[in-house]
Amino acid sequence: QVYLVESGGGSVRPGGSLRLSCAASKTAFRIRDMGWYRQTPASQREMVASITRDGTTEYADAVKGRFTISRDNSKNTIYLQMNNLKPEDTAVYFCKAETSLQNNWGQGTQVTVSS
Repeated sequence: QVYLVESGGGSVRPGGSLRLSCAASKTAFRIRDMGWYRQTPASQREMVASITRDGTTEYADAVKGRFTISRDNSKNTIYLQMNNLKPEDTAVYFCKAETSLQNNWGQGTQVTVSS
């Protein structure tokens, strides 16, 4: 079991920026891919950005060019820099960490983009 703690959510106006962080607890299992997902009451959880241990990234089309995911393996932490935020980015953002045993999820952090 890997415990994930997310931080950095909040409220911002359109065009603003936020930086999310997700720290994973120490684990006997090697953490493989990590990523950020988001969900609204009206939609299923969707992938926003993911990153492998060696830094290969993948982004949803809706956030390409605006969001950047990064990773610090020494701290088992990933980050999501979100720029030029739009109202449609409003959602609960969840962190995910994969091990050979299972997928692990954080509790989620709310991001609200509104004028």
